Amino acid sequence: MITTCLAEAISDVPTISAIGTRAILFEAPGEFSMAQQRRIWALMQACEARADIAELVPGVTNLLLVFHEAPAQPEAIIAWLTELWPDLPELEVEGRLFEIAVRYGGPLGEDLHRVAEHAGLSPKEVIERHQASEFTVCTIGSAPGFAYLHGLDPSIAMPRKTVPSLQMQAGTVIIGGPQAGISAITGPNGWNSIGYADVALFDPARHSPALFQPADRIRFYAEGIEL
Repeated sequence: MITTCLAEAISDVPTISAIGTRAILFEAPGEFSMAQQRRIWALMQACEARADIAELVPGVTNLLLVFHEAPAQPEAIIAWLTELWPDLPELEVEGRLFEIAVRYGGPLGEDLHRVAEHAGLSPKEVIERHQASEFTVCTIGSAPGFAYLHGLDPSIAMPRKTVPSLQMQAGTVIIGGPQAGISAITGPNGWNSIGYADVALFDPARHSPALFQPADRIRFYAEGIEL
């Protein structure tokens, strides 16, 4: 029992690292979950009150704090973050709902059959389970407008490719490990393609260039299926 309690206590300790001289990376403990992501949003809200922080960059269960200048006492900031984390509640954010039409399979969804084989399902069953989920945008990153989506049915999770596709089309609907997404740019991509959505995730001419924001919700529906 003592060993179990000790392991649980250790697993609840965040990892805090210096990134250069002006930034600190806070990583939530434990496995990825929306509960931890909501607490990251709460931590971000708490950090916004600090005058010494120039920028906050949220990630998937992590938060990068960028300071105006190198902190004179970084240990004090680390202690503040460590003490703050255990009592942070989950921050509920009301995001917008997007319904995205997908053309499943075909040349732009060439990995659909591989995903089905890995899951032990038919391609049609993979499509049904993908459509049945409501996804939540955790954060935007890695490419302009790219949204990391939580909510994928675990039965259709698929490891990323060992050899990436070299010219995956922007708009490709993808699965990478336990997460889902839509490719934001055309180029190399190691996620698995299951379809295509005619949607621009990033447009610098828009008032808000990124289509999605953290906490937005996404539901996919079949506009067409090519098996």
